[in-house]
Amino acid sequence: MSTLTELAHLGQSVWLDFIRRSFLVSGELQRLMELGVTGVTSNPTIFQKAIAESDDYVAALEKLAGRCQTVMDVYEALAVEDIRTAADVLLPVFQTTGGADGFVSLEVNPHLAHDTKGTVSEALRLFEQVDRPNVMIKVPATDEGIPALARLIADGVNVNATLIFSLAHYEAIVDAYISGLEKLAGSGGDVSRVASVASFFLSRVDAAVDQRLKANGNTELLGLAAVTNARLAYIRFGEIFSGERWERLAAQGARVQRPLWASTSTKDPDYPDTKYVDELIGPQTVNTMPPATLQAFLNHGKPEQTLLTGQTEKTKLAGTLDRLAAQGINLDQITDDLQSKGVASFAKSFDMLLASIKKRCAEVAAA
Repeated sequence: MSTLTELAHLGQSVWLDFIRRSFLVSGELQRLMELGVTGVTSNPTIFQKAIAESDDYVAALEKLAGRCQTVMDVYEALAVEDIRTAADVLLPVFQTTGGADGFVSLEVNPHLAHDTKGTVSEALRLFEQVDRPNVMIKVPATDEGIPALARLIADGVNVNATLIFSLAHYEAIVDAYISGLEKLAGSGGDVSRVASVASFFLSRVDAAVDQRLKANGNTELLGLAAVTNARLAYIRFGEIFSGERWERLAAQGARVQRPLWASTSTKDPDYPDTKYVDELIGPQTVNTMPPATLQAFLNHGKPEQTLLTGQTEKTKLAGTLDRLAAQGINLDQITDDLQSKGVASFAKSFDMLLASIKKRCAEVAAA
């Protein structure tokens, strides 16, 4: 039994935050599935590194470059093929878990993060283009992305809500998910066929907060902000998905929107490399790990339940936030800033990816 299997027994699914063509066709994803990986996530940065920094796509680019397609068309052809391949490999997991796991995520163009209508249109198009039951379309938890998520859920699209950094972001996303399900149910749709996760980002929060704490000369509170934030979100998850409003949907077969712990590689070398896995283990959650974090957890992770609920835990966590606030840490301001930077970072990676593809296509055409 691997440590990933032990996590599954504790109610937590492990998804891999990585995609690349050679990884898919070599059987490596299948090998990791045998160890307990049950899903895959991707983002513009991951695709940028995969396509621009490897030779995996040379043959495909040679074929596509000769078809007079736009750079965006070439990118989508490459990405959609990878997502379809991953979805097909993961399909047995999707089937054996009754649609609970076995998903692969594809993100909408990050330049649409502040365009509700554009996000909905692109997400619907990508969902149809990939044409797999176990694909999730990633939508950012921006002010414009939140209503887009509600619309997509109402249309029966599986959604991975990404770039969630705060409790406010999280609660808005959950409300949008439930609202979308209510509209779907009201139109006669089958709510049991829709799945969603809420991707709560971690290490970037500690990196930003710790910088301010060190400037204050405070070492006592280092490394506490992200996990405290996430644990409070988990408590809210339990509260929201147990009330009367939710029970009406649950009676129709609706699935909870599981919290997904993202950005789980530690940025500070002084912290354990499995910090954002070990400290956030509990039922009905997902942890998406980059390859290095996954390997570290396989080697020396601690599969023990660490997520608690109840008023005592909630009071304790709130006390930690109060201590951070006393140090001048405005967590709401920090998390809003991190979301804005996250959108900008993905947009930059996306532009770099398109530029790399354009260059590669030009090289092929000139050969």
